[in-house]
Amino acid sequence: MPSTAEDWLPPVLVPFFSLSHRTTTPAHPDSFPDSVYYNTGPKDVCLIITCMAVMALLRDALRLGLFEPFARWKLTRDLDAEYSKRAVANGSATNGSAKANGSAKSNGHAAGPTKKELRHLHRSVLRFAEQGWSAVYYPIQWGFGLYVNYYLPTSIFAPEGLWRDYPHIPLAGPVKIYYLTQCAFYTHQVFIINAEARRKDHWQMMAHHFISIFLMGASYYFNFTRVGCIIMVLMDCSDIFLPMAKMMRYINTSELLCNSLFAGFLISWLITRHILFTIVLVSTYTDLPRLVPFEWAPHLGRFLSREYWIVFCACLTALQIIQLFWFGTICRVAWIALTTSAGASDTRSDEEGELDDDKKDQ
Repeated sequence: MPSTAEDWLPPVLVPFFSLSHRTTTPAHPDSFPDSVYYNTGPKDVCLIITCMAVMALLRDALRLGLFEPFARWKLTRDLDAEYSKRAVANGSATNGSAKANGSAKSNGHAAGPTKKELRHLHRSVLRFAEQGWSAVYYPIQWGFGLYVNYYLPTSIFAPEGLWRDYPHIPLAGPVKIYYLTQCAFYTHQVFIINAEARRKDHWQMMAHHFISIFLMGASYYFNFTRVGCIIMVLMDCSDIFLPMAKMMRYINTSELLCNSLFAGFLISWLITRHILFTIVLVSTYTDLPRLVPFEWAPHLGRFLSREYWIVFCACLTALQIIQLFWFGTICRVAWIALTTSAGASDTRSDEEGELDDDKKDQ
């Protein structure tokens, strides 16, 4: 038999490197019949901490070892090519002027990059690398979320299934891993948001993440994991496109590619976060109290009171309001891209920092 964490780690470290609270597999599970099953418990926090540490290491490794070097090489090459063209053009213009004046004096050189251009290059390198981790994480986690939801007996178009057979315990291994890694990612993102340059919507983003973390933790503890799984996969879908669109813009790639990615982001955001998410939100208001009785019985795994139902509905509604605010910004960017020569760009960028750099140059 293959060795497990229990075989080679001290007992105190085992929860940090393996799923905890293993239990007996149900006799007739409605999903993942071949999986190992687990209960929820306080030791799960240990694995979340480990996942956060691994994510921090992977993010820095990709940022410093791959994305920053690539972006610096690409942008430096483009800048050198631009100044070479200017040198040729200036040389031709100077030679022509010299001949007209009866003089052959010409140096054929163009001035090098300015401090402002170098600062812009450095800032673009950092921004490109910052988005790299999201561009790697979201496609992988979204794919894993699709796998989990595919094997669960739920459907976004039949939301009553999100509540039937409550409480949804014990949890299959893939469901538990999906939940814990998502909790780790969003908690990790709170630290990242405060470490990076602040965007215009910093506080909206912080509110969004704190509400998301609360809902994930509460749904996990209160055994409403099926609705949590479907909401998380809806949230991750549009986030695949935005970091890629930003990265393409930061390194000055094809305008068509950048705008196509942004269009994919806009369409997927509208479908997943406003149409499909609204289906789940309405079902939480209407189907949940109809199909699940208000009963607080921890020994039975039932954790639903009228007060907590109101809190859940309020938090989901708050998420939708924040997302509507962002969707207005997204539509404004799309309108600018369609009506002007400027391509789609992130209006949440650190424009304050750019203004400070301009003042320094002046």
